Amino acid sequence: MRILRILTRKELKGYFLNPFGWVVLAFVTIMQGVSLSTAMKGFRDTPVKDSLVYVTLHTPLFWFYFLFIFPLITMRLFAEEERTGTLEPLLTAPVRTWEVVLSKYAAAMIFYTILWIPCFVQFKMFGWVTDLPTAWTTGSMLGAFIAVMLMGAAFTAVGCLASAITSSQIIAGILTIGLLVIQYFLGFVTVIWGESFAGAVFFHYISSQNHLHYLASGLIDSRPFVYFLSVTVFVLFLTYQIVDYRRWKN
Repeated sequence: MRILRILTRKELKGYFLNPFGWVVLAFVTIMQGVSLSTAMKGFRDTPVKDSLVYVTLHTPLFWFYFLFIFPLITMRLFAEEERTGTLEPLLTAPVRTWEVVLSKYAAAMIFYTILWIPCFVQFKMFGWVTDLPTAWTTGSMLGAFIAVMLMGAAFTAVGCLASAITSSQIIAGILTIGLLVIQYFLGFVTVIWGESFAGAVFFHYISSQNHLHYLASGLIDSRPFVYFLSVTVFVLFLTYQIVDYRRWKN
């Protein structure tokens, strides 16, 4: 565990000692603010029965910047090290492959979690600035952030896998966003084809929008936990196999 902590700390420093990490933090913070402002404008124009948290996380703008977070924070994890030639010495050092993979994933997840702190502060500022009762319940706020963390866990793992496959950050980023966009649009299969075909239940189950809808409504269910955590473990296992293959190949 000591080696895992050291490697994770090293990876995490890479986000904060690099201007790119601060650019990503600024970009996400601005987009979160714009999404919140858009939702508040909708509240002003027409009556809305859903909470402010729910509406903010269901704007098209949210999904636009949300999916782009993951290639930005993961594309350099393995690809950059292989390009610069530092991955091979790391893999030949007395560390286990799972420690390398897990440390990079853990650092990316910690940074991803930090990205959502400004969003929480922005929601809290609603009450501070307007002096009005909060436009959401504790359940909807808790459920929304659980959904964001669960999706983040799975999507960050996908980014790690894409970065481990190639030595090009650009290709890793394109592959990550491509896989996530496909996963996103699979959630619209039932919208396009209806509910009458046999696979409708399956597409409902893998729909990120569907899980976010229920969790952001304050309805806590075990299915998103099983789905996203299973995807996380499976994809990280694939990443481990790829990195371990490279280790013994070299």
